[in-house]
Amino acid sequence: MKQRQLGRGGPMVSAIGLGCLSFGGIFGATTDDDSLRCLDAAWDAGITFFDTANVYGMGRSETVLGQWLKTRGRDAVIATKASFASGPPRRIDNSPEHLRTELEGSLRRLGKDHVALFYIHRHEQTVPIEEVAGTLSRLIEEGKIGGYGMSEIAPGTLRRAHAVHPCRAVQNEYSLWTRQPELGLIQACAALGTAFVPFSPLARGALGRDILVPESLPQDEFRRQIPRFQGVNWQLNRPKIEAFRDLARTKNVTPPALALAWVLDQGTHLLPIPGTRTADHLTDWAKASEISLTDPDRAMIAQILPVGWAFGDRYNDDQAGTVERYC
Repeated sequence: MKQRQLGRGGPMVSAIGLGCLSFGGIFGATTDDDSLRCLDAAWDAGITFFDTANVYGMGRSETVLGQWLKTRGRDAVIATKASFASGPPRRIDNSPEHLRTELEGSLRRLGKDHVALFYIHRHEQTVPIEEVAGTLSRLIEEGKIGGYGMSEIAPGTLRRAHAVHPCRAVQNEYSLWTRQPELGLIQACAALGTAFVPFSPLARGALGRDILVPESLPQDEFRRQIPRFQGVNWQLNRPKIEAFRDLARTKNVTPPALALAWVLDQGTHLLPIPGTRTADHLTDWAKASEISLTDPDRAMIAQILPVGWAFGDRYNDDQAGTVERYC
């Protein structure tokens, strides 16, 4: 696995990380044994960067990751997040008290005294980001975190926070069907020496091994609420995805590997974190960093999936309520 730096001054990590959201069960039932096997497969594939959060399965993802770290003795680079406060209604809390308390809980579940990276999961709009950056910088000074990050933010928020203390990483959704970060955020990260960590780089499974059938997903599954997977939007998206799958076959690679190679090709400061519940699915894309795209490859991908090709929004109105919009 090729290596990339996790932000200026940060550690070298695998170019592809592993997103551990699905260990919490959001995309369907899973077991801790399955999660442990997936983590073993990731490590064997050269993945050293693992991303989790306190709310993934309400602590379950962090707990199984902590069990894996302890029983396998792995020296992995761990990122976790906090900011969602329990409700109802669920709200965003960037207060020093909340972030510190949640970090301590995460460290206990992970079995560690510090993590390499700690994100605010969302920005609480009533709290100036400069104050939040100050809170996080104090956690760095205390040795509890190696660096801080922010998720689903705008470029201006990054610049304001970075002026208080350098931001190590920004994590926003980015893939062939979610391209908003190209409108300033990826560029701002490059200019400031901040790593850009795309989550859902495989379009929430739309560019995965098999063509999704949204109607077959459980009624309470997260993706059933996303407009892109619904009704006429999905009917219009599917033929474009099929064409991309045909292109992958002509290159003798899997669709998810080609989709991930495209993300990696957008800049050396990008460290995508695809997620999966199973070791089997991980093999579909684990070697994507070895794929080198040519100019004809790039042109063909742009022809099949041009900027703005996806029908429907990436979130419904409720899901988008905590996300910073800047375009």
